[in-house]
Amino acid sequence: MLALGFGFVEIGTVTPKPQSGNPKPRIFRLIEDRAVINRLGFNNQGMDASAQRLSRRDRSAGLLGVNIGKNKTSDDAVADYVAAFNRLAHYADYFVINVSSPNTPGLRDLQAVESLRPLLDAMVRSREKLGSGSSKTRLLLKLAPDLTVEDVVAAAELAHDSGFDGLTISNTTLGRPDSLKSPFREEAGGLSGQPLEKKSTELVRSVYRATNGALPIVGVGGVSNADDAFNKIAAGASLVQLYSGLVFEGPALVSGILDGLEATLQAKGFSKVADAVGSEA
Repeated sequence: MLALGFGFVEIGTVTPKPQSGNPKPRIFRLIEDRAVINRLGFNNQGMDASAQRLSRRDRSAGLLGVNIGKNKTSDDAVADYVAAFNRLAHYADYFVINVSSPNTPGLRDLQAVESLRPLLDAMVRSREKLGSGSSKTRLLLKLAPDLTVEDVVAAAELAHDSGFDGLTISNTTLGRPDSLKSPFREEAGGLSGQPLEKKSTELVRSVYRATNGALPIVGVGGVSNADDAFNKIAAGASLVQLYSGLVFEGPALVSGILDGLEATLQAKGFSKVADAVGSEA
């Protein structure tokens, strides 16, 4: 993925124990809507298998993020996140604390400030305990687009105060816009792709404004061309991530976005991406 031209790649969601995920079929391509619905359920082979693979990677090839979550059957969410972080900390440049997937029962409840505070504090303490070698490992909080703006801002402010390094906005949505045409539109799960583009971009803008850009934001949701990428940046995203766009556009999407983004930056008078971050927020 890095060889395609991405500046960073994120794996996951990884849980402490292996789990098979939800019953199949669990992922649906909404061709007419350029969208995807998934209810995967954190299907993965667990943190030990991930550690074995990551131990073989070339650290100089590019930045790697690890997205971590709790096991479906776990009664102690905080312990799960801490365990996954401790096991994988030496292999990642940043971690995403995923409390916003709609496909693990009760997970999104962790986004409420009173539930979120002990989790964020535990993650920061875990990083400190690992010593100087891991102190540069960044911690990001991933939030859902279905929260109110006020709740997202409250979570963002708590992340900042707790010592987190950034936000990922946003995860998939449980919403189903009236514009959806695909016969799969009523399937359960999280919707991603073009129907999420405007909603996620506006959420990036709202959080950037409310926090005065205090935390870097990874903007994700419906990015399928250079204009979408620039809109995320101009709204306040320092990094841009995509997933569903690759389903419909293929690997050439990456170089197309990079070329188009360079042209857009020049046309708008920006010498580099950093200068454009939040420019239209």
